[in-house]
Amino acid sequence: MTIKAKICGLTGRDAVDAAVAGGADMTGFVFFPPSPRSLLPEAASELIRHVPDTIERVALTVDADDAWLDVVATRTGVSMLQFHGTEPPERVIEIRERFGLPVIKACPISSAEDLDAARVYDGVADLLMFDAKPPKGATRPGGNARAFDWELLSGSGWEKPWILAGGLDSGNVAEAVRISGAGAVDVSSGVEDAPGVKNPIKIRDFLGVVKDL
Repeated sequence: MTIKAKICGLTGRDAVDAAVAGGADMTGFVFFPPSPRSLLPEAASELIRHVPDTIERVALTVDADDAWLDVVATRTGVSMLQFHGTEPPERVIEIRERFGLPVIKACPISSAEDLDAARVYDGVADLLMFDAKPPKGATRPGGNARAFDWELLSGSGWEKPWILAGGLDSGNVAEAVRISGAGAVDVSSGVEDAPGVKNPIKIRDFLGVVKDL
C-alpha cells in the first residue's frame, strides 16, 4: 500500500523545494493569521509557482468568510481547499460547488464520540482529515504537535479517503500508520525547528519514512 504524504504550513522556498524533491503528494499553505505559518496571498502565490501540477496545493482556512475564500481560491494557484474550523456540511458543499475545487474537511478527535460526529462529513468532503483536538485555550485548531489515540481509527470504515494528522514526525509516523490504518498522513510541526520554521532535512526524513511504508 502506498501512503500519501502532505507537508503543511510551508512558508519558505527551501521547505517547498524539500517537499517537492522528497515526493510529497500534497503541499499545504495556511491562510489563518493566528497561525505562525500564515501567509498573505501574494507570498503564497510565489511559493505555489514552484510546486508542480502533479502535487496538490492545499489552502488551509478556518471558518473563512466568502471574501477571503474568494481571494484564496482564485488568486493563489491552489488546487484544493482545507476547512479546519467548525464549517458545517452545508458550508462545505456550498464552497465546493462555488469554486469547483475539492475540499478536505478536518475533524478534531479525542474520543470515539468525536469520530462519530465526523461522519456527517463523510460523502460531503472529498477527503477527511482526523487531527488531534486542540488544547484548551489554543489559538488555532491544528499544528499544535498533539496526537490522539490512533486505535480509534483502526477498522473504523469510511466512504471517503482520510488523512491522519496531529503530532506526527519521522520517528512515529510508521507506527501511526500501522495502528490507524491511514492511507495518507499530514505533518506540520513535526518537521519544524520552531513554530512556522520548517527544516528541509526533517521534511526529507519524514517523506523518506513514509515512502518506505
